[in-house]
Amino acid sequence: MNWRRCLQDGQDLRQVDLSGAVLSDASFGRTKLQQAKLVGVEAPEARFTSADLTGADLSGAILRNAEFTRTKLVGAKLVRADLRRARFFRADLTDADLTDAEIAGADFTAATLDGARWVDGEKRCAAGSVGICQ
Repeated sequence: MNWRRCLQDGQDLRQVDLSGAVLSDASFGRTKLQQAKLVGVEAPEARFTSADLTGADLSGAILRNAEFTRTKLVGAKLVRADLRRARFFRADLTDADLTDAEIAGADFTAATLDGARWVDGEKRCAAGSVGICQ
């Protein structure tokens, strides 16, 4: 599936399976993507501003330079995801799994990281972790 540069803002895409889709430069602002399967998507520079990705599986996704400002990623799987230079300003990553994710240059300013599994696959971020995994 190729949704390159598509506007999906405000859509209800709960539990959708977009595994392997091309979502480069697409916009998903305020989109409901709870429990969505986005395994291996190619979504560099995609915008998920204020979207709800609770419980979504983004394992192996390419999300370089993606925008996740105020995005809800509670319990999301970001295992082996390419998150280089992605922006997570004020995002909620409570209990998210970032095992083996590439996060060089990613911006977690004011992001909630309570209980998130960090990139080493071992460390769990402490309660009250904001902006940095403690």
